[in-house]
Amino acid sequence: MNWPAHEEATRAWTPAGRVPREDRMVDEIKVSIPPKIASLDYAPTMEVILESEKATAKIASLNNESGDQLAAVSGFLLRSEAVSSSKIEHVNAERNDFAKATAGLKASKEAHSIVAATMAIQKMIERASDGAISLDSLREAHRILMKDDTVDARYAGKIRDVQNWIGGSDYSPRGAVHIPPPYEMVPELLEDLLRYANRDDVPVMVQAAVAHAQFESIHPFTDGNGRIGRALIGAILRRRNLTTGPVIPIASAMVANVSRYFELVNNYRRGEVTEFVLYLCRSAVHAVESSNESIEALRALPDEWRALAGASRNSAADKIIGKLLDYPVIDSYQASIFAGVKENSVYYALDQLVESGVLTLVSQSKRYRAWAAVDVLDEVDRLNGRLQNP
Repeated sequence: MNWPAHEEATRAWTPAGRVPREDRMVDEIKVSIPPKIASLDYAPTMEVILESEKATAKIASLNNESGDQLAAVSGFLLRSEAVSSSKIEHVNAERNDFAKATAGLKASKEAHSIVAATMAIQKMIERASDGAISLDSLREAHRILMKDDTVDARYAGKIRDVQNWIGGSDYSPRGAVHIPPPYEMVPELLEDLLRYANRDDVPVMVQAAVAHAQFESIHPFTDGNGRIGRALIGAILRRRNLTTGPVIPIASAMVANVSRYFELVNNYRRGEVTEFVLYLCRSAVHAVESSNESIEALRALPDEWRALAGASRNSAADKIIGKLLDYPVIDSYQASIFAGVKENSVYYALDQLVESGVLTLVSQSKRYRAWAAVDVLDEVDRLNGRLQNP
């Protein structure tokens, strides 16, 4: 069947507060009303079937590529996805700033926002492992993402009760690229979307693409919709058992051409599904292939670090090195646990790792210091660089 396009409806608009004259002139808007999709079936073309099969095979293989370093790879790919998904929303942070935020230290609001995105994505995907994707899981992930936001913290975890829009003026929907449905329609549309997202009789890549585009069209939160909507892709892959550990850094592939990504989501609202499904499949394949290069690079790091530091077997430095892929940002207490020594005895090993370039001190605070294995954090940038140059 052909996928139904969104409908339009005219709604009265009353400007609030002191707004520019152009915005005061707006007295009605045209909102976009997504179709109900819970029971719809999309008939994929042969091209979609082949690309979908290729993508699912590549994604399923990522667990095997991770080998006995599944936890380290999963953490690395999760950070990569959070960094890239935030970058799509123009939220960026320097490596050391991100390391400080990861350690819970004072850092830029952008760095803390990326850490929050990491936690939100992880929580949403973990909950999908337990069964159905629920409204509670969406709201919980959104609360984690937005609870410390300087503007929208009061809306964290809450479905919007106001009209929002994408693009255009800051004061009204004048010139907006997309005006989502009125807030009173959102609960019913979300319930319908979740019924679709929890089906088991839909090709998984089709399901992930459609659910994401539908979520972005509903735009159920005041802010953070892009990051939660992209986390929904990972949650569907996990619920359908296509992934068991690693998060596929699909957002990292999307960063390569953000305008194309937005264009295809907008085209979905006209009933054009095929191109977005193909785009998601190809992005997933590219993400997995590029991730495999990072996995090989990560796998080689511990031996390189031991050689640099001259760490003897079972020494405190050696034991710390053995944990750095899983925990690339550590404090002295964590280091002492890893090394099996008292905290006041671990500083010699930490100094040894700093002097050899294995660790970098990211906080000079006398009360609390943190160290980062920047080779691991830098690999995030290298992965994103490969993904942006297919």
